[in-house]
Amino acid sequence: MDLRGTQGDPRQALPRAELDVAAAAERVRPLCEDVRHRGVEALVELTERFDGVRLTDIRVPKDAIEAALDGLDPAVRAALEESIRRARAVHRDQRRTDHSTRVVPGGTVTEKWIPVDRVGLYVPGGRAVYPSSVVMNVVPAQEAGVRSLAVTSPPQSAFGGLPHPTILAACALLGVDEVYAVGGAQAVAMFAYGAGPCERADMVTGPGNIWVAAAKRLLKGVIGIDAEAGPTEIAILADATANPDYVAADLVSQAEHDVVAASVLVTPDEALAEAVTDRLAARVAATKHGDRVREALSGPQSGIVLVDDLDHGLAVVNAYAAEHLEVMTADAAAWAARVRNAGAIFVGDFSPVSLGDYAAGSNHVLPTGGCACHSGGLSVQTFLRGVHVVEYDREALTDVAHHVIALANAEDLPAHGEAVAARTDQA
Repeated sequence: MDLRGTQGDPRQALPRAELDVAAAAERVRPLCEDVRHRGVEALVELTERFDGVRLTDIRVPKDAIEAALDGLDPAVRAALEESIRRARAVHRDQRRTDHSTRVVPGGTVTEKWIPVDRVGLYVPGGRAVYPSSVVMNVVPAQEAGVRSLAVTSPPQSAFGGLPHPTILAACALLGVDEVYAVGGAQAVAMFAYGAGPCERADMVTGPGNIWVAAAKRLLKGVIGIDAEAGPTEIAILADATANPDYVAADLVSQAEHDVVAASVLVTPDEALAEAVTDRLAARVAATKHGDRVREALSGPQSGIVLVDDLDHGLAVVNAYAAEHLEVMTADAAAWAARVRNAGAIFVGDFSPVSLGDYAAGSNHVLPTGGCACHSGGLSVQTFLRGVHVVEYDREALTDVAHHVIALANAEDLPAHGEAVAARTDQA
């Protein structure tokens, strides 16, 4: 795609996956209503219908979680433990502290940070297994002080109707023993309404397919949500100094997720674009999931975008607002500092998205579909509510009463002013 010489907002021209979440929401509506009214019975039937598994119990037994940890490959266990350690270090520093402001003598406003009481954490289980998503969901919730949390992940027929054992092992490492073998839209409904052993939750977080996103949209308000996660995406802003093999490797790594995953290179350098194209051909042919990657890279959501210069490229990536943005340019840190819209920014040759997916310490549950222009990724803050505690004495209220009364009357809400006048003799 050649945007050289163009002006104005490039958003309509840029590659992006096309998803009709609204239509999907209508398709999942009867499923969610079924779970609301019939609970576990509906979950069992829907799981058999969509996952090919007949459940006898939606909750995973504790001994199965412990057995999964006992059977975990030592190298994978060590990697998960290091991922957890780094994620805790980053997310612990996100904790908020209460703060009181003395507005006037006798009048204070305190912002108090209160964690959500109970959350449901969704971990995908489709084309790939995501124990890393267990870490990314659970760690910020725990660091926020959430008292009750449950994990759900689709059951796998290959594992006796349980979620993948690596997911269960990750739960064990994090001390989570409330785990459910439920996936899709019905899992969101389970958390929204409660079903059998699963009590209703106040919030559900975590990425999933379009049906999970649709259920989140449908049930938002019944239950709090983090975001409607769409297909994963990477954008790379690169110039002539970029290593074309690194660029190609990172585009392929993201395309590996799904046939609708988006991989976008933005560059002012035609020679780099050609070199990356050559390297892509070699890497796609050699990678394990080559067919999936090839379909993702050839889809309308992926492409190479030519721009006039890096300033133009910066405007394009800010308009695109990628879930993951890599900056591979000369003086990459300076260009990255000018980025306004991205779920996460990866700076230089040695900070690939793959590092953030597993072991940078950052969170990989990030806004997609351009939502990074107004939303951030999952964090401790996701699970906290800022509550203002207002405390004024009689003198402080009396001092400001005439202003409250004036504004109440201006809004034609005189009873508001009367509530203050009754306390301050300003009737």
